[in-house]
Amino acid sequence: MNLEAVFSACNLIAILGWVLLVIAPRRAAVRLVCGVVIPALLAVVYLGLILRHFGSSEGGFGSLALVAQLFENPAMLLAGWVHYLVFDLFIGAWQTRDAARHGIRHLLVVPCLVLTFLLGPIGLLLYLAARTWTTRGVDLQVS
Repeated sequence: MNLEAVFSACNLIAILGWVLLVIAPRRAAVRLVCGVVIPALLAVVYLGLILRHFGSSEGGFGSLALVAQLFENPAMLLAGWVHYLVFDLFIGAWQTRDAARHGIRHLLVVPCLVLTFLLGPIGLLLYLAARTWTTRGVDLQVS
């Protein structure tokens, strides 16, 4: 399978997860699929890319210049993208579980999910702010 096909397949799988989180977040099957199955599947793709391409790529993680050099390799750039897909979806699934646990209305969580999908940490910050506001304080337990 070529890298463009892997990119497209990973994006479609991740988007499916995000759609499920928005339309049916409290169903146990959705929580399992979005919080475990899809991230694990994408993590397997990531592992394959790393095992196949990391050692043969120039660059590394020691400086911004080395990271830029590493991502000049399209396979490593794809691995970096899949890395984002995995962790952003995992965080989005956590947000929906955490919101349900704290009684936060899903309509308040949806913008957080959209921003987590598009801008990762900004969506997480918005969710944490919404959670603090709706629960009237900071809850240090994030399980």
